Amino acid sequence: MEPAVTVIDNIRELSPIDPDKLGHTTALKSPDVRVVVLAFPAGFVLKEHAAPKTLLMQALDGRMTVTVGDDATTLVPGGLIRMDSLVRHQVEAHEDSRLMLTLIG
Repeated sequence: MEPAVTVIDNIRELSPIDPDKLGHTTALKSPDVRVVVLAFPAGFVLKEHAAPKTLLMQALDGRMTVTVGDDATTLVPGGLIRMDSLVRHQVEAHEDSRLMLTLIG
């Protein structure tokens, strides 16, 4: 049985930024939600792709551009983007950045 409450004291510490590649850490996994932190070195572009579930994107640090079709949004700490499942998007890090993804459903 899963615990009723899960606490992560510092989610950024789970995902150090490697200057040579994209980092990926699953911070939380349960039947109805998964939280993943992507750690981007400056200049890294995660090419167009889609998530299989509803997606929340939150910048933990840094500055990124999230592009959906012709629409580009700058994402910085404090910002939040929600996407339906299967929406194709690209993420570009303009500086060392960590992106928290919450996949729902």
